[in-house]
Amino acid sequence: MIEDYKTDTCTVEELIASHPYVREFFAMNNLPMENGYRTIASYFATLPYTLLEDLGTQPPVLLGRFHAFMREMANIRERQGVDIKSLTIRGGRDKRGNVEDIELRIGLGDLVSIVGPTGSGKSRLLADIEWMAQRDTPTGRQILVDDEIPPASWRFSSDHKLVAQLSQNMNFVMDVSVAEFLVLHAQSRMIDHYDQKIAEIIRAANGLSGEAFELDAPLTSLSGGQARALMVADTAFLSVSPIVLIDEIENAGINRTKALALLSGQNKMVLIATHDPLLALSAPKRIVVCNGGIMAVLDTSDEERQCLRQLQAMDDIQTVYRDTLRSGDSLRMCRDRACGGFHI
Repeated sequence: MIEDYKTDTCTVEELIASHPYVREFFAMNNLPMENGYRTIASYFATLPYTLLEDLGTQPPVLLGRFHAFMREMANIRERQGVDIKSLTIRGGRDKRGNVEDIELRIGLGDLVSIVGPTGSGKSRLLADIEWMAQRDTPTGRQILVDDEIPPASWRFSSDHKLVAQLSQNMNFVMDVSVAEFLVLHAQSRMIDHYDQKIAEIIRAANGLSGEAFELDAPLTSLSGGQARALMVADTAFLSVSPIVLIDEIENAGINRTKALALLSGQNKMVLIATHDPLLALSAPKRIVVCNGGIMAVLDTSDEERQCLRQLQAMDDIQTVYRDTLRSGDSLRMCRDRACGGFHI
């Protein structure tokens, strides 16, 4: 919580530097961004009489509003900072009513893949986790947080950002630039000093997408792959959610292995529904779904890890070929280098 006396002894410039959302208070009250060298109390006390008359207020009233604004911003930050250590999936039933004999506990830093045929219920499992199901969804599953039933406010309130989800389809409708979108997101998360974060996001996004884009690019001009790359990087660097759910990232037109490594390297619980064996085996544990139910939970074996290395080598070849073709070059010069001993 921000104490009033602490803000009163800071200059306007110091407050903006430490709490960038202070700019919003000035904008909402049509206050000039001048005299930043003054303390906030002195700033209000020296505002021109004509301006105060137009605003219909007095310096003490403005100072009181500022205190209330800062307290509310601090409360929002506290509500968003959900600190959890584990997620537990308790089984329900499949489409035929068969009971899922499962209780799976997932901790921070864990990566779990979800595999199964199309229509088997992978997305339904992700939805159960997103909604913190309490035996009240079609599957009858129950989700626990830190081994307890989560409060109702965590399920139905936007203040608690437990889950970040990357879906199969993603379209932007906001008429803003990439930079403006990222700034808005950072400010909504009450993140201080977000310039460096935004630079990291754009660098990471361009490392995932085929064609690089700039911060001033209109959000609606991004391709599907660029949009997904942006949201993967945004989720990795800006999201405060401890749980990340991913639905078929292999269809996004981005470097999927880099994207998964980026998301799983943020000490979050990451669950990915996928048809891609490379992604499925990249997770130490995988959930097998069939007929709407969880059929098994398997650990990736040593033999499977050997298969994964072969898949990665083949995927590297495909990546080189794809990037070469995209750039307009011939495969003749890169074939021997790309094959690395494979006979294709």
